[in-house]
Amino acid sequence: MSVIFDAELKKLKSRFMEMGIDTGEQLYQATKAFLDHDVELAKKVLNRDHTLNDEEISLEKRALKLMALQQPLANDFREIISILKASNDLERIGDYTTHIARATVSLNEDHHVVATENEIAKLATIVRQMLEKVMDAYANISEKAAYEVANMDLQIDVIYVSQQKAVLKAMQETPSRIPVFESYLGIIRTLERTGDHIVNLAEWIIYIASGKLVELNPGKADPKLVQKKLKEM
Repeated sequence: MSVIFDAELKKLKSRFMEMGIDTGEQLYQATKAFLDHDVELAKKVLNRDHTLNDEEISLEKRALKLMALQQPLANDFREIISILKASNDLERIGDYTTHIARATVSLNEDHHVVATENEIAKLATIVRQMLEKVMDAYANISEKAAYEVANMDLQIDVIYVSQQKAVLKAMQETPSRIPVFESYLGIIRTLERTGDHIVNLAEWIIYIASGKLVELNPGKADPKLVQKKLKEM
């Protein structure tokens, strides 16, 4: 039975990694579509909306079946539970990619604001790097890498707060362009939330490795850090 269990656990891990890769690709395509003003690419992202939902359901069924197959040892149990939780974070990131794609489709191509989109590009780059790094950290169950990923989220929080203020100011100065600025606010918020879910993934890596449930989000743990970084800009 243990041989069967080990084989099924290996398959579960592999499926989770595949879901992570698919999520990263969705995020890349959605942000690329927005920054390139590529409506057709955005529509392709929307057409794949069901993919990550299906993968999460499949992972959940596999995980529950695996726990029913045999009472797992503590380490294996933590990994199965972590995959169940982390797959939900990946699915939520997938939902956010559709938000970005919808915004891309709805934005009028004549109404883009270059300065704001440059900042969104910075956010998108950091978020994509975080997701790639956290999946590598999971593959190696690296606590060190998980902490490094979580610390990157502070950059996201700083840009988010800064751009939120800048966009709100721009809305007051040019009311005629409020719809496009509202779309920007939505995308900035979506990328910030994506960062939070990636930090959740890092926390599940720590749980697998140590059995400890920790709060790794530096901006949430100490909101003054964000304000301090803003003053340094």
